[in-house]
Amino acid sequence: MTLSTRRLGRTGHHSSVAVLGGAMFWNASEATTTAAFEAALTAGVNHVDIAPSYGHAEIVAGPLVAAHRAQLFVGEKTGRRDPDGVRAQLETSLSRLGCDSFDLYQVHGVTGLDDLDTRAGAFETILRARDEGLTRFVGITGHDLGTAAAQLEAVRRYDLDTVMLPVYPRVLADPDYAADLAALLRECARRDVGVMAIKVGAWRPWGDREKTALPWYEPFTDPEHLHRAVRFTLSTPGVHACCTPGDPDLLPLVLAAAEAYEPMPADERAALVEESAAWDLIFPLEANAR
Repeated sequence: MTLSTRRLGRTGHHSSVAVLGGAMFWNASEATTTAAFEAALTAGVNHVDIAPSYGHAEIVAGPLVAAHRAQLFVGEKTGRRDPDGVRAQLETSLSRLGCDSFDLYQVHGVTGLDDLDTRAGAFETILRARDEGLTRFVGITGHDLGTAAAQLEAVRRYDLDTVMLPVYPRVLADPDYAADLAALLRECARRDVGVMAIKVGAWRPWGDREKTALPWYEPFTDPEHLHRAVRFTLSTPGVHACCTPGDPDLLPLVLAAAEAYEPMPADERAALVEESAAWDLIFPLEANAR
């Protein structure tokens, strides 16, 4: 069995439903990175998402991306705001990953409408880079309660090809976020914008508990809950793919869940959202990141 694919909106790329999340390589060794990369490719992953803010991920994964460039849809990101800084980071990432151009370059980590207003220079710089052929497509990412509303405004302001944001049960138990996400997904469908989900498998903040996994939030780590989490996210109408969590140890479980994916009925989804309302919310990011 290999991963199924879905058309990522107007990019036209048929992305594997599991996208290899580069955050797992934050402080990974070369051996761990190589093993995870090979496992993903073997499972049928054809899309990788990475960022210069992910520790040394670009350094350890760069040679692997370069070696498999022809079979990968490569998504990169920048969290910078000033045009010169954005351009410099784009060029550095191209060099580190051994690429002449990226498939997707994204304005990274937009948390709300106020934050969006500070990113105009970044969007304009990346849109120019698309015109120059340094990236084929342009997108936006974010992870906080204001993200869906900010992305809805972003796709209205700018000619964007993709969005990436949290889609997991507990965040959809927040009525405001759920409404904002529904509005965003409607607009993305209307504009044929690709939608990628993050935080698949998220459970709760670490709080005072000892961290036993790498993500800044506590993820589910058992096969049953991860299988249910992946089913939930990939069964959300309008979602095309989900990024794997930032922990190499979770990768085999998430890939297995994605390979075995079957749609989750609406009533089961609703019941899971209701159940998750008892979980502590991992957002706001600023308060809970560890």
